[in-house]
Amino acid sequence: MRSTITKRAGALTALLVAGLAAGTLPAHAQNPAGVASLGSAGFTKAGTTSTIPALAPCAVEGPTSASSGLVTKPGVSFGGGTSSCTTTVTDPANDVTTTTSKATGTNFELSALVSLGGPRIRIRNYEVTCTATQTQTNANWTFGGLSGITGLPSPMPANYTKPLTKSGGTVLANAVFNTQTLPGDGSISLTMLRIEFTPESGISGSVTVGSTACSPTP
Repeated sequence: MRSTITKRAGALTALLVAGLAAGTLPAHAQNPAGVASLGSAGFTKAGTTSTIPALAPCAVEGPTSASSGLVTKPGVSFGGGTSSCTTTVTDPANDVTTTTSKATGTNFELSALVSLGGPRIRIRNYEVTCTATQTQTNANWTFGGLSGITGLPSPMPANYTKPLTKSGGTVLANAVFNTQTLPGDGSISLTMLRIEFTPESGISGSVTVGSTACSPTP
């Protein structure tokens, strides 16, 4: 049975750790200054490998924008989309900036599980965004038109895992939503959805949909 969720959204915010003030930020944050991409895939099924490098990747250091059309490999497709990673000067006299890193995609589909008795996963549209100032970072995601996965909580907890099963209950893959990394230096990384295949599926590898990361500005 297929069910469609019209919209799910999640957000996370990482403030600088206590005692860190502007001007005393870590010299090297663990996450990039600002990046975003539509997603990627790398898995092998029945001897056939499907590889899709990060689609439409952008970075505040450049390239600051990118786009992708439809990309299809056996078992997975991305409908295309755009990304932008911009820097805005808010105080020219003191070189104070903010950054916004965003990726917007359409028509993702995972069909690799169908022949195994698993669901066909579709997402009509999605967006991930990471913004940064000198004092905080903020990441959020949203998607619409999800089918093939039901029973998701709202709001979505961080790193929420939903097993993807066949009719007999065998777990073929795990869909991990809202994956966050907050290393404690004020930076954030966020992946909206990561699908990790299990050994029981006979498929090795994973697929990601919507990724971004950013760090406080200098």
